[in-house]
Amino acid sequence: MSKAWFQQRERGSPLMIGIILWVAQHIGRPVARLLLWPITLYFLLTAGPARRASRDYLSRIQGHPASLWQVARHIHTFSATILDRVFFLSGQFDLFEFQLHGFEELNQQQGRGVILLGAHLGSFEVLRVLALKYSRMPTRVLMYVDHNQYLTRLFSRMNPAVAESVIPLGGPDALLKAKQALDDGMVVGMLGDRVAQSEKLTHCRFLGEEAEFPAGPALLASVLQAPVVMAFGLYRGGNRYDLHLETLPTPPACGRQGREEMVAEWTSLYAARLEHYARLAPYNWFNFYDYWQDKK
Repeated sequence: MSKAWFQQRERGSPLMIGIILWVAQHIGRPVARLLLWPITLYFLLTAGPARRASRDYLSRIQGHPASLWQVARHIHTFSATILDRVFFLSGQFDLFEFQLHGFEELNQQQGRGVILLGAHLGSFEVLRVLALKYSRMPTRVLMYVDHNQYLTRLFSRMNPAVAESVIPLGGPDALLKAKQALDDGMVVGMLGDRVAQSEKLTHCRFLGEEAEFPAGPALLASVLQAPVVMAFGLYRGGNRYDLHLETLPTPPACGRQGREEMVAEWTSLYAARLEHYARLAPYNWFNFYDYWQDKK
């Protein structure tokens, strides 16, 4: 997998984003959703690399060339989940219908820390909030705060408590803070499908071809011996979300000699399950850059 996402500049006008967020907060979700199609058209016309990456991904997952309409639907799905973050962060869950799958697996971890491992598939925000709502376990999230700073600041102002739960990745004390949170019985959320600059990586097969995945989740779970629960909030259109939790085996603690093999084997299991859920909801994959470009 390429690290190109990390250099990708933020897209979209702050004024346009501000307008749609104002509409969402003051007029409501139905009107705000009407603005998603003009936004989709804007990105379809102006974001060439993202458009090509979408078509490449959709062609891979469906086994035949994707149409421009399918690319538009892909972008629209992404826009819809961004909009819905406004309502999740403000606690307006009554606007949505949720189908919950596997939440008992998180409840079984009561009293001990657990890693909630997601991806840029569907909405991790809804899982981040509902993990606290349904399991009553306090949550921390490992994330790169320097990417998409404008949206991050906007959403942080909407819900400062959620913003305060972030552990910035790349900092010297990120691992220590994650360990402390797990020791305190918290949920530590992170995403496992993008490699950042200077990050250790491994190679796994994904949608028929090798891609690069971060080694961080496997290393963190192995070192801290924390249980890992995969989490995917799949958007199903309208106001419907399917929320899936699935426990992965905790990677074994190992010395330096067997670490590389352990990371590759465990991450391959994660990649296989990620592919399974991507096939359940193909328009929910939100990596709009050339995911396999280093292999071409």
